[in-house]
Amino acid sequence: MRRPRGRTLASLALAAPLLLGAAAAQGISSQVSSQVSSQGIPPAERRSGFDQMAPETRAMQADDTANPGMLWVQDGAELFARTPSPGIPACAGCHAEPAMRGVAARYPAWDEGTGQPVDLEGRINLCRTRHQAATPLPREGRDLLALSAYLGHLSRSMPLAPPDDPRLAPARAEGRALFETPMGQLGFSCAACHDAQWGRRLGASTIPQGHPTGYPLYRLEWQDLGSLERRLRNCLTGMRAAPLTPGSAEAVALTLYLMQRAAPLAVETPAVRP
Repeated sequence: MRRPRGRTLASLALAAPLLLGAAAAQGISSQVSSQVSSQGIPPAERRSGFDQMAPETRAMQADDTANPGMLWVQDGAELFARTPSPGIPACAGCHAEPAMRGVAARYPAWDEGTGQPVDLEGRINLCRTRHQAATPLPREGRDLLALSAYLGHLSRSMPLAPPDDPRLAPARAEGRALFETPMGQLGFSCAACHDAQWGRRLGASTIPQGHPTGYPLYRLEWQDLGSLERRLRNCLTGMRAAPLTPGSAEAVALTLYLMQRAAPLAVETPAVRP
């Protein structure tokens, strides 16, 4: 029998009950979860998933002429400069490109109007509704991915710098709890793999630390550009847990914690991953 190639963490998690039995899989996940350090990964030991990729994939990301995500960056630059309707300013009419460098590295951030944290995609849609009289762009739609990729690309190589804003502390704590709490039918937690087992092999895959340094990114498995929320949905489905609602307070809270957990790694948008 041929061995499967490129098996993902999600597919392996789905297969665990078939290979081990549900009770055994849950027992193993509980044992692993109990070994997770409450301190997470120290800053000096944080590594991007880029470091664990094959040389060919790293070369694809590093070469803008070969990186498929640059197609979305180009579309985003055009959308940023285009007026959504006559008489309405374009994004570039208020936000000069040099001033936008580093912005993506600071999200999620606090929004005064809603009184809650918002991620970068949420900020784009708030700007559209408040200042351009435009409708929100759908999550995971081409235009929102393109604008997010363009803004992320402007911050490429800059360190992630989550805001030191005490108003974000409750949401960040909620995100950490989501990351560390076993969930779903298999009883896995995000931390059980990405804090406690990173660098080890799971089938054909190397377990990464799971830092969101390059989103939206082009995933070879998807043959498409996708958001961090899409990746989280894949992981949660593999854990047989309920996916988070896109743009929900829970999703933003988890993103907020993940950005804090990854700092000060550099922004890679648009990254390429297997």
